[in-house]
Amino acid sequence: MTSPRADGLRFAFGTLSVLPVKVTRWDREAARGGMLCAPLVGLVLGGLSAAVGLLLLLLGASALLAAIATVAVPAVLTRGLHLDGLADTADGLGSGKPAEDALRIMKQSDIGPFGVITLVLVLFAQVAALSQVYGGSWARGAVAAVVSATAARLALTLAARTGVPAARPEGLGAAVAGVVPLRAAALVALAVTLGAAAVSALFGPYDVVRTVLAVAASVAAAELLLRHCTRRFGGVTGDVFGGIAETAATAALVILSLAF
Repeated sequence: MTSPRADGLRFAFGTLSVLPVKVTRWDREAARGGMLCAPLVGLVLGGLSAAVGLLLLLLGASALLAAIATVAVPAVLTRGLHLDGLADTADGLGSGKPAEDALRIMKQSDIGPFGVITLVLVLFAQVAALSQVYGGSWARGAVAAVVSATAARLALTLAARTGVPAARPEGLGAAVAGVVPLRAAALVALAVTLGAAAVSALFGPYDVVRTVLAVAASVAAAELLLRHCTRRFGGVTGDVFGGIAETAATAALVILSLAF
C-alpha cells in the first residue's frame, strides 16, 4: 500500500507528463496531492529542457536553435497536452458562442483559426524570449527555462484551488477542480517563489527581483485567464488548465527576457 504522498507524485507525473509513471489512484485525495506536486513536474521538465538547450549551445548551436529545442522538449514530454489545451481554449473563447456550444467546440479534435493563431503567437513569444536570454547568458537561459516551467505548473496548483468549479462533470478538469485548499496553494506559491529567488540570487540582486516579478506575472496572467474562462464556460476543463499553463510560462519568459 502506497502513501498519500507517493500517490500524489504518481498522479502529478502520470497526468502531467509522459514519463513512465503509473497512476495508481484516481480519487480526490490523490488529485489533491498531485496538483500540490505539479510544480515538481515543472521542475523536472524544465531541467530536462534546459539540459537539451545547454547541450546544443555547447556543441556550437545558436541561441535561437537552443531556444527552439528548449521549448520543444516540454511539448514532447507532455505530448503537446498543454499546447492542445491552449488552442482549444482559444477556439472556445474566440467562438463567441454560449458556454455549452463553446465547450462542444473545445472538445472537437480539430483546431480552429483562433487556436492556430494563438499557438503560433505563444510559441514565437516563448522562443524569442528564451533566445534573447540565452544570447546574453547560457546560465540565465537555463534558469529561465526551469523557472518558467515550474511557474507554469504552479499556475495549475492555484487553478485547482477550492472554490473554482468544473465546467463539465467528467474529464481531468472535473477530477482536479477545487481539490487544493487555499492555504496549501498559497504555501506552494511561496515555496516556488522563494526557490526561484534563491537560484537567481547566484546572479545578483537584480536577477532576484526580476525572477520574483516573473513568477508573479505568470501567476497574474494565469489568474486573469482562469477568471475569464470561469465566467465564459461556467468553470474549468482540462483544456483550460492547459491554456493556463502555457499562458503562465509565456508571461514568465517575457519578464525574464526584459532588461528593465
